[in-house]
Amino acid sequence: MAKTLIIVESPTKARTLSRFLGDAYHIEASMGHVRDLPKAKLGVDVDKDFEPSYVIPKDKRKTVEALKELSLAAPEIVLATDPDREGEAIAWHIGELINESKDKKLKEKTDDLKRIVFHEITQEAIEEAIKNPRSIDIPLVDAQQARRVLDRLVGYKLSPLLWFKVKKGLSAGRVQSIAVRLIVEREKEIEAFKPEEYWSIDALLSKDKDSFLATLVEKAGKKLDLKKEKESSEVVKDLEKAAYSVKAVNQKESKKSPYPPFTTSTLTQAASNRFGYTAKKTMKLAQDLYEEGLITYHRTDSFNLSNSILTAAKKYIEKTLGKEYLPEGGSRVYKTKSKVAQEAHEAVRPTNLEMAKEKISLSGDHKKLYSLIWDRFLASQLADAIYDQVSLDIAADEYLLKANGSIIKFPGWLKVYGREEGDLVEEKSVPLLEIGDKVKLEELKPEQHFTQPPPRYTEASLIKALEEKGIGRPSTYAPIISTILDRNYVEREERKFKPTPLGVATNDFLVGSFPHLIDVSFTADMEDSLDSVANGEKEWVPIIREFFDPFKVDLDKAYKNDRVKVEAEMTDEVCPEGHHMVIRYGRFGKFLACEKFPDHKFTKRLEEKVEGVCPDSGDPIVVRRTKRGRPFFGCSAYPKCKWMSWKKPEDNSSKIISATAEA
Repeated sequence: MAKTLIIVESPTKARTLSRFLGDAYHIEASMGHVRDLPKAKLGVDVDKDFEPSYVIPKDKRKTVEALKELSLAAPEIVLATDPDREGEAIAWHIGELINESKDKKLKEKTDDLKRIVFHEITQEAIEEAIKNPRSIDIPLVDAQQARRVLDRLVGYKLSPLLWFKVKKGLSAGRVQSIAVRLIVEREKEIEAFKPEEYWSIDALLSKDKDSFLATLVEKAGKKLDLKKEKESSEVVKDLEKAAYSVKAVNQKESKKSPYPPFTTSTLTQAASNRFGYTAKKTMKLAQDLYEEGLITYHRTDSFNLSNSILTAAKKYIEKTLGKEYLPEGGSRVYKTKSKVAQEAHEAVRPTNLEMAKEKISLSGDHKKLYSLIWDRFLASQLADAIYDQVSLDIAADEYLLKANGSIIKFPGWLKVYGREEGDLVEEKSVPLLEIGDKVKLEELKPEQHFTQPPPRYTEASLIKALEEKGIGRPSTYAPIISTILDRNYVEREERKFKPTPLGVATNDFLVGSFPHLIDVSFTADMEDSLDSVANGEKEWVPIIREFFDPFKVDLDKAYKNDRVKVEAEMTDEVCPEGHHMVIRYGRFGKFLACEKFPDHKFTKRLEEKVEGVCPDSGDPIVVRRTKRGRPFFGCSAYPKCKWMSWKKPEDNSSKIISATAEA
């Protein structure tokens, strides 16, 4: 008996579906995209409404032929690629290839092409999807095609310009260039920042056996702003002679609600803050968890939750924690802030709460991410955390000090998840005194401070900024970051992004030459336009035309601009001929080169020293790279000492590699 053919993207997804479907189905993987624009040429006919010319990549030809052969024998063909624009486009391309077959019998089968979508790989979701197939969503395909064409036009038109004006081998991307601009502009803010001195004064006070800290805030009813040590010292003298008493007492109960379940953006931010994962790593782990049927689809900007999971969460909380941990109404529903979120999608959550983190057999990193997702979702359905807060106003003659305390009365959702980075609520005890109570001064603590520049972006804060500004979408955050790092426009320094001289030079050139293209508002508006295409509200060709005509004018003008000089970073090292060495960037990152290049072609590996010493020799540790560019830690005394590790020695999980590894 011939079997219904179901086509998915990956072998893992195929295996997971096979667990839920019977022998009547044959499930095959397309291994991702089956067609794309050609690499060697533009592949877009700008004179024919930007018609794309798709080709089958060489490494996909056998897969495509196999899918065609299987389609011949199948009485029904079901396209079950991922439930987003990219997945819709993959399904469309597969259908087009089947339709384009010269085999008459195969053409007769194409009427049976069906499209199904599911946001979690579970028995219930798959059976429901199979019962409700639909046709290909052409507006979604058009939106993905428009993005691909737009990015191809920018990349293939800008890259030759950058080769000519900045440096050979460069390339540029529409959205990636905005990310670089944010990082460069933040670095310029930091460089231009001038710190200002200011002082704070805390007082350690006591009443009977209770002691607590109070912060000085006012003098004679006006807010204090101490700029210099002399001002602070004069205030300290006054406070040393003052009499302290309680002027006001405020006691109240406060509540803090849980965070909503994860979206793509918040998941990558939390994984970065808690585990140090890159966005690329987080998305790879999440993809694996999704394909194994453990979580819902991980590329989403929606907080939507199904009724079935809300019911399951309510039952689980009652059973394991008790009814007191249920919120008012029994469940929480979160409103999606994004105006473009697809509400058919759900937030990132576990597919089955009974599959608790302790019960699953996963690798360390997979388990950590799954546990994070599981905890965050369950916490989102728990009652508020309740605090007892006490605030004291302390009078010290003409001065006023404030002491604030907060103690957890009922943990609520904090029992499961805990606080996020930047959460200001913390436990601190302050005694409940009465107005008029005298308190004793134990110690004054004046402290000097300086205003701080805005921090460099981390992966988490950059993704947050991109999301807030409407740049990119859930599927693009990780590729954006990987691209700007791979192209050496930015580098990581203590997990924070710093623009390279190449990144600064390229950004300044692009901003000056293409003020509309490399503009945050323009890029956000373009994302909105693509969303309108996906929603069937606009046609994609006029949008590309409206962009391309002025872009072409700016491009022609840019070729007339002066060539850009990339400032090299000078070092104290010298080459064999006595010239200074400078830091340059190659395919695998930084290296040292003679400042007289190209006349002198001497180069040398750049060894970046890091904290810690070699566990074998005690010499400093340096960062080196394999021939393929992967960084590792090694002893600076190599080859005398051949200690090497993928991780710093203080990490007990370090895996030592042999001296004959690919280094």
